[in-house]
Amino acid sequence: MSSIPACPQCAMENTYPDGDNYVCADCGYEWPMVAAAAADDDAGAVVKDANGTVLSDGDAVVLIKDLKVKGSSITLKMGTKVKSIRLVGGDHEVDCKMDAGNFMLKACFLKKV
Repeated sequence: MSSIPACPQCAMENTYPDGDNYVCADCGYEWPMVAAAAADDDAGAVVKDANGTVLSDGDAVVLIKDLKVKGSSITLKMGTKVKSIRLVGGDHEVDCKMDAGNFMLKACFLKKV
């Protein structure tokens, strides 16, 4: 299957790249490749906590359940407050520093304070 998108004007899949644009062979419509790539990057930019509140860098959060740390006997306890979080990309969206060390956590186990 091709990674070239269908035409946004006529929805036909007979498209091809031409320089910095995509071109539809059926209707002749041209659109920039950069705009399509930028729309894909912006889709995953919002990180929400367990209650659906939007998180941002520097927020303080609380753990909503006990979390066992893989490869260690450490358990992060429910109710532990974490200050100055940092948002990163990937599966574990939040990077933080606690007394037990540095951890990457999923936002679904956090609640904004």
